[in-house]
Amino acid sequence: MGHINDKTTPNPWYWIPSLYLAEGIPYVMVMTVAGILFKRFGVSNTDIALYTSWWYLPWVIKPLWSPVVDLFKTKRWWITTMQFFIGIGLAGVALSLPGDDFFRYSLVFFWLLAFSSATHDTAADGFYMYGLTPRQQAYFVGIRSTFYRLALIIGQGLAVMLAGTLEKRLPLATAWSIAIGSLSILFFLFAIYHIFILPKPSDDKKAGQSRAFFQDFINTFVSFFKKKHIGQALCFMLLFRLAESQLLKLASPFMLDSRTVGGLGLDTSEVGFIYGTIGIIALAAGGILGGIVTARKGLKYWLLGMTIAMNIPNLVYVYLAYAQPENLLLISSCVAVEQFGYGFGFTAYMLYLILFSAGEHKTAHYALCTGFMALGLMLPGMGSGYIQEHTSYLTFFLWVMFCTIPSFLLLHFIKIPENQPS
Repeated sequence: MGHINDKTTPNPWYWIPSLYLAEGIPYVMVMTVAGILFKRFGVSNTDIALYTSWWYLPWVIKPLWSPVVDLFKTKRWWITTMQFFIGIGLAGVALSLPGDDFFRYSLVFFWLLAFSSATHDTAADGFYMYGLTPRQQAYFVGIRSTFYRLALIIGQGLAVMLAGTLEKRLPLATAWSIAIGSLSILFFLFAIYHIFILPKPSDDKKAGQSRAFFQDFINTFVSFFKKKHIGQALCFMLLFRLAESQLLKLASPFMLDSRTVGGLGLDTSEVGFIYGTIGIIALAAGGILGGIVTARKGLKYWLLGMTIAMNIPNLVYVYLAYAQPENLLLISSCVAVEQFGYGFGFTAYMLYLILFSAGEHKTAHYALCTGFMALGLMLPGMGSGYIQEHTSYLTFFLWVMFCTIPSFLLLHFIKIPENQPS
């Protein structure tokens, strides 16, 4: 915690909301909006799932990359620099779309966006602890989460809805270029704003450039793999979301695909509203409820119920693929049910990571857990588009339900501490 002079340090309300808006938007652009964009431009589901899953890689290696952020420059410098790079990445995507070879060039700029976003996450979350007093950290933890979720709605909801509205009046490439270009301008403004408004805590400085720094990192890394029940824990991290990792990649393409090939035939604006607004709100509500109930009775009590909540609502996609309803309220309700269940069940996953990381080096060990969490999304997601294109949407969603089985089997092997902190 740095030394903070209340008279000279900007009010946290001036920078916490904007910082966490800037953290959430690029993540959702890479992980979700890119898939919607590529689907509208005629890219196959195989390529969509493969490439958008590859973009989890920066988050997989983030625990290994984060020491570089500590070693070189301040977290404040990394935040503003990465926001400029995110702006460049978004501008590159926007400018590449009208070209004939848009797919190749947009892939490059999305890679830049992914690495910049993951690095920004590391710097922003570290800076949060340096720039606030312990009391302020506790006060703003819910506020930063709120603005992060708002960022998801802006990226996955409003930006997609803007592109969809413009699609009806302008050429496809122009519509999406304007929508993504608008976010690019926003990030250049974020960077300039944060250069002037972010506080300059005395503890926000680069780590000493010494062997001791790397030796400590190696020791922390080795100690993680010596933890008790590491085998069961890694299986849980990699397989608990086996079904959801595949569903995430194909949910939006399924909604956009024509009804003749098994999709729902929705337009871009409808997908932005249903999946990017209603879905995000339901996801957040499920997560909030999950936090409340586990604080009262603990993870051990709720683990089975949360596993059911995460997996069984995936059946709504089996229904949607079978019935192909046209009623937007019905489709929205199905998505809301699935996303609420996912948010509720995901609480168990995150709490398990926290409990497993407890002890010496808990912060670094938790970071390694999140790396394996990203790997658990990346590997199954890569092949999901291939499976769907070589079967059908209905068969694919039945396959997703089959992939929920490992989640339940894992419950018999993982160890949950009896005495858990609330």
